[in-house]
Amino acid sequence: MMQSHIDFALATPEILLLIFGLAILLIDAISTHPERKPTFVLTLLALGVVTVVSLLQWKNGTVGRTFNGLYVADNLSHLLKVASYIAVAVTLIYGRAYAQVRDMLRGGELYVLSLMALLGQMVMISAGNLISVYLGLELMSLALYALIALRRDDVVATEAAMKYFVLGALASGFLLYGMSMVYGATGHLDIVEISNVIAAGKQENMALVFGVVFLVAGLAFKLGAVPFHMWVPDVYQGSPTAVTLILGAAPKLAAFAITLRLLVEGLHGLAADWQPMLMILAILSLAIGNLTAIAQTNFKRMLAYSTISHVGFVLLGLMSGVVAGKPDASANAYGASLFYMLIYVLTTLGTFGMVLLLSRQGFECEQIDDLKGLNRRSPWHAALLLLLMFSLTGIPPMVGFYAKLAVLQVLVDAGYVWLAVVAVVFSLIGAFYYLRVVKVVYFDEPAADAGKIAAPCSHCGILSVNSALILVLGILPGGLMALCVHAIQTSLGL
Repeated sequence: MMQSHIDFALATPEILLLIFGLAILLIDAISTHPERKPTFVLTLLALGVVTVVSLLQWKNGTVGRTFNGLYVADNLSHLLKVASYIAVAVTLIYGRAYAQVRDMLRGGELYVLSLMALLGQMVMISAGNLISVYLGLELMSLALYALIALRRDDVVATEAAMKYFVLGALASGFLLYGMSMVYGATGHLDIVEISNVIAAGKQENMALVFGVVFLVAGLAFKLGAVPFHMWVPDVYQGSPTAVTLILGAAPKLAAFAITLRLLVEGLHGLAADWQPMLMILAILSLAIGNLTAIAQTNFKRMLAYSTISHVGFVLLGLMSGVVAGKPDASANAYGASLFYMLIYVLTTLGTFGMVLLLSRQGFECEQIDDLKGLNRRSPWHAALLLLLMFSLTGIPPMVGFYAKLAVLQVLVDAGYVWLAVVAVVFSLIGAFYYLRVVKVVYFDEPAADAGKIAAPCSHCGILSVNSALILVLGILPGGLMALCVHAIQTSLGL
């Protein structure tokens, strides 16, 4: 039965973030500061406050359901929310100088829209009902549409926003249609109640299976999996780089969260129907993502196809979690998938942070050739980029190697040895375009007009810590992996 009791304390992070967002919106309306420094400081303060609140809830074991089951607080939501706060804060620090020299701070919307997108992600992460899933998804998406088109005079950015809006509306239609069929087949919108109806065998099976197909299609779009990936390279390339990072980091965590909530928690009884779909999506994503990335000369576009291939690994972990009668094996598989997604976001932050660092007034670091001779211009930053590329490739001792190994191990344990071989083959193909970047950085001559690298100390310092974590977590990955598996076990009832 759904709870009628409403506990506002469980939703304290969302409430605080909304209050901060409204305050920042008001301050922006009256502020005359050209660089929006008060707004920036208040935004970081807001992210710091909600991080502390979520950590305290996590430490105190605060779990429960409220708002009649619409909202869920558990270890999984605490982990993903804290990761999302950190990702957004790091993104805004990386992107501030970039946005400032491109006049993106004049109206002040960047920070408010970033917080509203984060609020939508928080609702998605804590969604316990199909309605709250869709509410959070649309709140996040609408803010992202506006962020992509923030430079209204930039034709490329406006075109990217339009593509994302049109295709995003199509994906929302898929999700809504799937949700309506699930509701019609089970008579419930609450995810736990849907699971109970399926377990009792009281559902209308044909309608429910069709609903699952549409749900998986909508989720695949939000994750950027093939064949619903067509928006990813165009939007990554067309968006201002600071917005590309806002789009490519934290929202992936929210999309992964609703995938777990819907498929694993709500529709686990239909795993035999959605598991083959995830397998096909994973293989296609690995193949198309890696093979197409080889042909790219635009660095942002190459990273977009790289994202698609990494989503393939995440989906492999999810589909291998369906191990009948083995809850520990399932938890390990879903935990490996969660670990992979967290590491992907960490690496993406560092990679695009480097792109933002190298971009300057009148120059966009977008082409791979723009990285030529980086080692001669700045050996330190070249070394950081080397760590990031090695991690994306999966070269030890970087954490990307352990993330890939964890997924391959659960695949083998689940009996999908052939699928593990396919994943390894495409990873080897993917190594080509990552190592090409390293070759350009270390062995090519820098351009004649390559200027000195100048960036705020905060940017350089956080980028160094970001890249160092790639190495530290690669050497000592056990703690984070155990945290992921524990969050899965305690939150999804495995």
